Amino acid sequence: MASGFFALFDDIATLMDDVATMGKVAAKKTTSILGDDLAVKSNQASGFVSDREIPVILKILKGSLINKLIILPIAFLLSIYLPQAITVLLLLGGAYLGYEGFEKIFEWIFHKEDKEAKKQLLSKTKPQDFLAYENTKIKSAIRTDFVLSLEVIIVALGMVKDTPIFSRIVIVTLIAIGATIGVYAIVALIVRLDDIGYKIKHFSSNKLLNKIGNILINSLPYVIRALMIIGTLAMLTVAGGIYLHSTPYFHHFFEKIPSILSELVLGFVIGGVAFVFISGVQQILKLFKK
Repeated sequence: MASGFFALFDDIATLMDDVATMGKVAAKKTTSILGDDLAVKSNQASGFVSDREIPVILKILKGSLINKLIILPIAFLLSIYLPQAITVLLLLGGAYLGYEGFEKIFEWIFHKEDKEAKKQLLSKTKPQDFLAYENTKIKSAIRTDFVLSLEVIIVALGMVKDTPIFSRIVIVTLIAIGATIGVYAIVALIVRLDDIGYKIKHFSSNKLLNKIGNILINSLPYVIRALMIIGTLAMLTVAGGIYLHSTPYFHHFFEKIPSILSELVLGFVIGGVAFVFISGVQQILKLFKK
């Protein structure tokens, strides 16, 4: 009986060792995606009233964890019984990200005055209107997170596809949850840079620390603007990257072009096609409503 227990512990130790080894490999592969993920999420978690930023991030984090609870079991089942469906879902998600990125650029070029008018209108609105605006942005952020989460999970699954199912589940789940908590913790730090600066100035009389505090306070508006640009470009590169690596035709077509440029161009084109298609459908639906 004792030897049976020792054999069981030995099997568990071997399994945990395999999980740790494969987990490191999968985590390294998903790190590059998380850079774009961070830029997109920082962009979407910014632009709120100062005292609402952390509550908003917590709401998006909650939505992100719910996304994982939905995606993980479906992804595991599909990876076993219908692996081709994962690629289709990923391509649809890439089209959505491309659409989001293209739409932001389109609005910035052609509807700049409308955006300024909206800002002016928001400054005069009632608290309940702010809440509605906030909820709309949160829902948009959670939808985008769903696509990004799907990509991270599928990439991690691809790295451990030859491992036993239990190891696969443990590794991918740990990466998905760990990445979610880590990314949103960094997002919270970024959007609260000014608060960190004020705290440093308040609790220290050191000249160097005071200067660092001032830099953090003054840099926040520029950081937010940079994140808006980087986040939009990240959406396009992630979308382009999904199609580039999932479709042999695009991979061969762009093989002589630097990957970052080919992903950006491809994401922009796919986003443009999706934008035209969705805009056309919306116009047709408006005609039927009349």
